[in-house]
Amino acid sequence: MNTTLLKVLLKGIATYIPGLYRLRWQRPDSRFLARYGYSVWLRHLTMAWKHGYKRIPGCVAELGPGMSLGTGLAALLSGAETYYALDVLEYADPARDPEVLDELADLFRRRAPIPDQAEFPRVEPTLEAYEFPHAILTEAVLGRALAEERIQSIRGELAGARRSGPGDRRVTYFVPWHDPGVVKRESVDMVFSQAVMQYVDDLEGTYDAMQLWLKPGGLMSHQIAFHCHGAARTWNGHWTYSDLVWKLIRGKRPSFITRLPCSAHLECLAKFGFQVIGEVRMTRPSDLARRRLAARFADLSDEDLRTAGLFVQAIKGPAEVGPADAGGRGIGRSPQGV
Repeated sequence: MNTTLLKVLLKGIATYIPGLYRLRWQRPDSRFLARYGYSVWLRHLTMAWKHGYKRIPGCVAELGPGMSLGTGLAALLSGAETYYALDVLEYADPARDPEVLDELADLFRRRAPIPDQAEFPRVEPTLEAYEFPHAILTEAVLGRALAEERIQSIRGELAGARRSGPGDRRVTYFVPWHDPGVVKRESVDMVFSQAVMQYVDDLEGTYDAMQLWLKPGGLMSHQIAFHCHGAARTWNGHWTYSDLVWKLIRGKRPSFITRLPCSAHLECLAKFGFQVIGEVRMTRPSDLARRRLAARFADLSDEDLRTAGLFVQAIKGPAEVGPADAGGRGIGRSPQGV
């Protein structure tokens, strides 16, 4: 048995022993969280514009915000009116996010460049350019979005963002969410996630929920990782483990990578009626011999074996993406008129 496998097995087994394993994480400072949220949100927004979704979404939902609601706050400071954060564990503390909000407001006021790979080398997707997107976030859009009264209103809602049911708040943090009914049907313009969907156990149920939340013509935007997260010697070595070995590696952790490949996500998008408007695959060479693959992954395509990440944006159909009006909000063209 190789040392990498032995280490991850011991960590997984330790989760079965009461008191021996606890979730541990350190919350970075507000400046880091703000710059990360700013970088992630503007990447999703910039790529949406590139792929033809030329509007500022009014209602935004994020799956797995993690340690801060900063990415969603960046969406609000870009002109979104409502932000839903949905997670399975309570990592974030919205009462501490006013500092992040202040840092974000400063970045937007300065029209700061998007933090690039030099600062966040693991954040995907990469962009062709990292200048502030003036063509998207015009002076008119930011003049409204960054009004001091509006920022103070957002600040006032953060302490009470943790809720268990839908409401009319600007910022709402649902944790844990299990029922798609926490978000009103066809009320969301855009749902996005960053390095989260690889942890989702009920993939079909989650895509179905997002399909229910989105308005016709609404946008889904996800960055998904398929590498082993340190669980094997090679980046895709997790596909060589049997189900029993993987169960021991996961242990009793409430959230862990699922090992589902890129094709599983694309199949879900098709099943629930989404039209892909843009995708970027992050590929790596694979040196795995097929005889080493576990039984459940024996039929993985060569493309899946090389795909370490996927950035995908898709529209809930039937709809066409439309041009943006002068205020930055898009004019959809669909049979429903949305």
